Amino acid sequence: MNKNINKEVEILKKENQLLNNRIESLENKNLSLTEQIKRNEELLAFLPIDNNKTNKQKSNSKLLKYKLVTVLFANVKGFAKLAGLVDSKKLIDELDRFFYQFEMVVKKHNIEKINSIGDTFICAGGFPFSNKTNPIEIILAALEMKNYLRVLQKKSKFVDEKIWELTFGIHTGAVFVGLEGVRKRTFAIKGDTVNITSRIESSSQAGKITISELTYDYVNEYFDCDFAGKIPVKFKSDMKIYRVNKLKKEFSIDDECLIPNDKFNTKFQLTKYEDLNEYVLDKLEKELPDYLQYHNLKHTIDATISIELIASGENISDKELLLLKTAALLHDIGLIYGSENYEEKSVEISKPILKKYRYSENQINEICNIILATKKPTEASSTLEQIMCDADLNYIGRSDFIKYSDMQYWELKTQNLIESYDEWISKQIDLVENYEYYTLTAKNMRQLRKEKQIKKLNEAKSYHINNK
Repeated sequence: MNKNINKEVEILKKENQLLNNRIESLENKNLSLTEQIKRNEELLAFLPIDNNKTNKQKSNSKLLKYKLVTVLFANVKGFAKLAGLVDSKKLIDELDRFFYQFEMVVKKHNIEKINSIGDTFICAGGFPFSNKTNPIEIILAALEMKNYLRVLQKKSKFVDEKIWELTFGIHTGAVFVGLEGVRKRTFAIKGDTVNITSRIESSSQAGKITISELTYDYVNEYFDCDFAGKIPVKFKSDMKIYRVNKLKKEFSIDDECLIPNDKFNTKFQLTKYEDLNEYVLDKLEKELPDYLQYHNLKHTIDATISIELIASGENISDKELLLLKTAALLHDIGLIYGSENYEEKSVEISKPILKKYRYSENQINEICNIILATKKPTEASSTLEQIMCDADLNYIGRSDFIKYSDMQYWELKTQNLIESYDEWISKQIDLVENYEYYTLTAKNMRQLRKEKQIKKLNEAKSYHINNK
């Protein structure tokens, strides 16, 4: 009889585990779908309201203003001259090959193709999702296009003519963005920034990447640039222009300084982190439950500040700092969906977000491990995990420790995740008694006096009992 009961128990346990696995899988899919839905909603913001449910609109979508967009005009010089000398079909095939490759380049660098008119290719970065890295991405794309043309020209059917060159005009500023077309919706951009970019391209020399002063201000830390003079701009004073030659030597792995190295990628990602930071903080502010008195937006900001302070004292590299700051930013995002196992939820939510912001698989794995280390800080193994734990638990060494401890208690109490204040105080005493700050910097910053903190906890417990 007992054997039969045990068998049934085992069967039920297995079935229960399978159900839990399915539920977890569905939750993960839902988290990814949530991100995709938000992305689609942002794109839908461009579309006009169609009360008659017709598709007659062509270019009447509303325009959205973006303050930081970089526009690129690339003109393939020489095709007009070639048109009278060679087979027109072959010429068109060659031009199509150019522009197809250009489209692949802009897609790779998170840029939107706008149009290709005759022998001019137009693209822009910084929308539909605002970002601060689009000037850098546009220059990277221009260098890649220029290098592609150089390689292709050597193999071309018309190589003997030797008259092809690319001219680039690039400018950064505000634009108005809308959607055009019926069957195929494409972005359209308008404004002074577009007109100025065209003016810069028309004044550019063959084989040169010419940029405005505004673009130069965003990219000169990364690229070797020369002052190229001034150009007149209609209704404006003369504008300074610069020429981008190549990547700075310290940021390149090749002799021609065209291919970025790890140092460049880290610096670039630290800039891109600012966009991620803005996105995540906005998401936390809007979606974290109101009952989170401690694990709220302020805690995430405090954790990232503590990370920078500890990392500075521990001589952490920029590459490692990027991983730490990203983990600190995302470590509590799972609380949007409740406090139980929120570290695992944070990891699952973070993965698609980090892919969107171009983190590599190795980086994503490291960041996820750092986040998970906060669940069991005593098991933190790597230096980065230890720094994360010290930053996350910095409150236990603070003079206002009880205040933050009580905030966490009421979070759990509101969710019926803890029975009593006595139980919570016992857990906090256990934490204080057993936790040792890993890093020397954290120890110096907080100087955890365990006896003093435990005394405060016991006093808080007595006060709570006396004031029930």
